[in-house]
Amino acid sequence: MTLFSGVFDLSFWELVAVTLVLTHITIAGVTIFLHRCQAHRALDLHPSVAHFFRFWMWLTTGMVTKEWAAIHRKHHAKCETPEDPHSPQILGINKVLWTGVVLYVKESHVAETMERYGHGTPDDWLERNVYASHAKLGVTLMALIDIILFGPVPGMIVWAIQIAWIPFWAAGVINGVGHWFGYRNFKVADASRNIVPWGILIGGEELHNNHHAYGTSARLSNKWYEFDIGWLYIRVLETLGLAKVKKIAPTPKFVAAKASADMETLEAVIANRYDVMARYAKHFKAAWREELAKLKEASAERSQFKAAKRALHKDASELAEADRIHLKQVLDANAVLAKLYAMRQELAALWERSTASSEQLLKDLQDWCARAETSGIRALEEFSLRLRSYSLVPARI
Repeated sequence: MTLFSGVFDLSFWELVAVTLVLTHITIAGVTIFLHRCQAHRALDLHPSVAHFFRFWMWLTTGMVTKEWAAIHRKHHAKCETPEDPHSPQILGINKVLWTGVVLYVKESHVAETMERYGHGTPDDWLERNVYASHAKLGVTLMALIDIILFGPVPGMIVWAIQIAWIPFWAAGVINGVGHWFGYRNFKVADASRNIVPWGILIGGEELHNNHHAYGTSARLSNKWYEFDIGWLYIRVLETLGLAKVKKIAPTPKFVAAKASADMETLEAVIANRYDVMARYAKHFKAAWREELAKLKEASAERSQFKAAKRALHKDASELAEADRIHLKQVLDANAVLAKLYAMRQELAALWERSTASSEQLLKDLQDWCARAETSGIRALEEFSLRLRSYSLVPARI
């Protein structure tokens, strides 16, 4: 080893491979430790694993666990509002994508955010006297380690990529693109999107809509074609006795339709509310096609029905004024669609009425099913039968 070389004399492609491995460890630390474990308590990690991630985050990012968890929790609590620390719907996609780290640092200095949302994070001697108090020391040590291992120029390049990796991919892409572009499995109140169905590069965080639907789930994949590499790592750690998963998103389970919905049915319906609404949408579309088929070709009413197809599956608050007027005209002209639209709003109220007792909600569900089954509308009758088939799933699968 000469003065200008490192311990390892690596080729260009070897350096690329090493850099990708190092940055991927950082991504794993963010998604497994900071996000799923600390911010959402979806799993517990063995102290040795948790401390490794704390140490690695200190070396490669300088981020403080309490700050990260607090800012992320506030994001969920205030999502897509002016109080959201990094909403592209409010601040614009370019601002969040390219200056997301600036928004993060700004929010980390808000004492109220730290006090209200930063509870339950590590507060031991190391956290207070090393990781939180000397955040810049960690990334400085990482620079020295990279220079020693790879040489001055390659080492500084590797270090620069390590330092920039999380600010761009996490603060920029996940917080920005993840609320701007992609597909949605679940109709949540915010604008979250799944960027791609294969969560590999950003540790599974690409499945951002899934996460906002089930925020406390340790697994971010929900569909058969989705892959969450972070969940793969968690399962490996669990197999080795180094992690304990506390909660994952529910998987719909069905039994023979009960004569009447009971408390278990109610709990299953609320737990699987996104699946319930997705299935309702399919029945709604089938009814829309049946009503459309009854209309004459080239009629003005048929054109109105076609134009209203997308609006039918949105709440009035989500529509522009012109679309609301158009939707009202269609609903006024067709009793079947009007009934389906109104019944959907009533069904959603089961999980939106947080102050109602379980007994009252069960009574409401039973009443909803009774009215659906006597409505004379086939789509409602069939859906009520499916609704009475929902069953609770085990706590873990």
